Amino acid sequence: MDVDRGIRVAVDTGNVTLGSVKSIQGLKLGKGKLVILAQNCPDDIREDVMHYSILSEIPVYDYKGTSVELGSVCGKPFTVATLTIKDPGDSNILEVMG
Repeated sequence: MDVDRGIRVAVDTGNVTLGSVKSIQGLKLGKGKLVILAQNCPDDIREDVMHYSILSEIPVYDYKGTSVELGSVCGKPFTVATLTIKDPGDSNILEVMG
């Protein structure tokens, strides 16, 4: 499965929230189907995401690239340390956890 392509299709056709603050907010509210963390996501953010993902039972996927690479996969000109897939759209990204 091509994770990069799955993320890009989800960004283009689904409902995706970029950024750690919004991702953690979503986890606290139990909103989202999958959270994706960049390899170089800061430790404090990673700990918060892991903590709230357990409470909300939303899976977390460790992306095998940096926040710069994740931002570029999303088609954004900035770094993306975390993103939440709320609706995958036409993407099969949720299969990475399967």
